[in-house]
Amino acid sequence: MRSIARSFLAILLVASLLDVPAFAATAKPLGLVIQAKEALLDNSNLAVGTTVYPGDSVQTDDAGTLRLKFGTTQLYLLSSSAATFSQRENIVRATVSRGTVGFSTSAASDVELEIPEGILRAANGEPTYGQVTITGPQEVIIAAYDGSLILDNEGELHTIGAGKTYRVTMDLDPAAPSSAENGASQDTNTQDQGVVHTRRRRRGLVFWLVATGIVAVASGVIWYEVTQSPSKPK
Repeated sequence: MRSIARSFLAILLVASLLDVPAFAATAKPLGLVIQAKEALLDNSNLAVGTTVYPGDSVQTDDAGTLRLKFGTTQLYLLSSSAATFSQRENIVRATVSRGTVGFSTSAASDVELEIPEGILRAANGEPTYGQVTITGPQEVIIAAYDGSLILDNEGELHTIGAGKTYRVTMDLDPAAPSSAENGASQDTNTQDQGVVHTRRRRRGLVFWLVATGIVAVASGVIWYEVTQSPSKPK
């Protein structure tokens, strides 16, 4: 009886050891924190060297900053900002919920930003330095400081050229006419035996070019913020 119990215990130990690599394989880290000041990961203080995983949420306080490295791309959050990370194939997606988030890459980017207006990513695999600031429930400011950006609005692609900054607002009023420039479609209602069927209307986007002088000043300030550490984006 004693030998049987020992054999059973040995089997349990071996099984638990086999489960450790399997668990580790399913929890592959996405990136690494390389700079942190007054920043939190799921309500815990962040430190340099911390790894982030799919599902992790990060945020910065009023005077905080955060910078992370994902492959060849560095991503940063300025003060009062928040984002949640996920992964789609080999692409890391940061869903921006508030504040200012940007990225810098010297090669084809493996990071994209999700905002209410769509998915923002680098264009054509060129070196890119861009950012987005959420200024309201239906408005963001997108800046392409170096290289071009693509905003994907459910398959409707908009290019933000290098050196350009746009204020982008969403047109969510079903009664409002769509913009010919953006190709937004209208709601279509049909009635069948008293039932009204509504085809979902693609959100319309309106782009407003921000003054070049303002862009230059903002670019200098942000560039200073994200390069003040031993490890620089470029």
